[in-house]
Amino acid sequence: MAAALHSPDVKGPRRFPTVLTAGFRFYFLSAGLFAVFSMLAWTLWLASQAAGGDVATVPMSMAPHLWHAHEMLYGYTVAVMAGFFITAVPNWTGTREAGRVFVTASGCVWLSGRLGIWFSGVFDPVAVALVDLAFIPILSTAILGRLAKKSQARNMIFLFLLTALFLGNLLMHLDWIGWSDNTAEAGVRVGIFASAAMIAIVGGRVVPAFTRNALNREGYGVSLPQSNAWLDRAGILLALLATLGSLPFVPEVLFGSVCFAAGGVNLVRLSGWRGWAVRKSPILWILHVAYLLLAVGYLLYGSALMLSFMSETAALHLLAAGAIGSMTLAMMTRASLGHSGRPLKVSRPIAIAYLMVVAAALTRSFGSLAFDYFPVMLVSGFLWTGAFALFAWVYFPILAMPRPASRPD
Repeated sequence: MAAALHSPDVKGPRRFPTVLTAGFRFYFLSAGLFAVFSMLAWTLWLASQAAGGDVATVPMSMAPHLWHAHEMLYGYTVAVMAGFFITAVPNWTGTREAGRVFVTASGCVWLSGRLGIWFSGVFDPVAVALVDLAFIPILSTAILGRLAKKSQARNMIFLFLLTALFLGNLLMHLDWIGWSDNTAEAGVRVGIFASAAMIAIVGGRVVPAFTRNALNREGYGVSLPQSNAWLDRAGILLALLATLGSLPFVPEVLFGSVCFAAGGVNLVRLSGWRGWAVRKSPILWILHVAYLLLAVGYLLYGSALMLSFMSETAALHLLAAGAIGSMTLAMMTRASLGHSGRPLKVSRPIAIAYLMVVAAALTRSFGSLAFDYFPVMLVSGFLWTGAFALFAWVYFPILAMPRPASRPD
């Protein structure tokens, strides 16, 4: 399958729908639709519990809250990563974009994993694990082949993080199969912190760069975003160490200290990127807000472990729903416009979606300080669902239909 990434397609345009002609098209649209389905399913299950009902049977074999966590990370987030890497790595290396065959075949593997997890109450757990675990190695192998050919040493770190994601997914499946004891929760933590480290790296590159470009176009001239090489290295290193710290055998005090340091350093990084100057541009301010949620999420998680300042679950959701949710939405909306030849300006519904996904994360993390559990969960879930429903509605024609003739490749 990795070879299909590099091979040209024969008569591809006649055989393949537009949505399968590029990695960002298929995976961003699939991720958006899956974000709606998976969160709506979870929220409706919670609503039935809040109403005093009891869902006697569910199609999955694992507890619903673990299904929810798994699919948000290893379903939705990994799909966004696939769309990003399949599109970005050819740009980094000057190589051919992913072929339609690879997008279709890898997409079938990703979708099979989602169906296998959803119907895991019926299928053999080992078979479900093999299908679901196959996707990240397929993606990693394709990326490795390109990076190795073009001496992309600094980007090899993404393969480490994809390996960490594979390990986190494996920890969850081993628990569900019965081959390990209570490792599913650890798998969730590893997935969140590996994804957060991706944001520390990619966000640290694109947020100041995109902001600087926009301010230069507007003739801002002074006080452009500043990046400090030592701070950048420290912020990334601490994020990587936090990923390692999320493994089950690491002492909580050490893990919490690393998270607290990661939050502080990345907050200082963000302070030099002039986010206030782009407050009137939704496609830019959402990047700064997502990175702010990343830094604060690290700080609060470290505080939760060391000081019991807030619940660990609330802090994790600020990283997961907040930083990961808002950054992935920001990157999907921007990259889809750029790679389809459209102006980098989002519509009002997408600006509303940005606000909704941030509100969903804040509600989930802090709402329980003032309100009961179920109302907080339901409000947060419906805000998230609404945000990605808006994304799917606005971006379906952009991702699933051919590029207008006036916007050639």
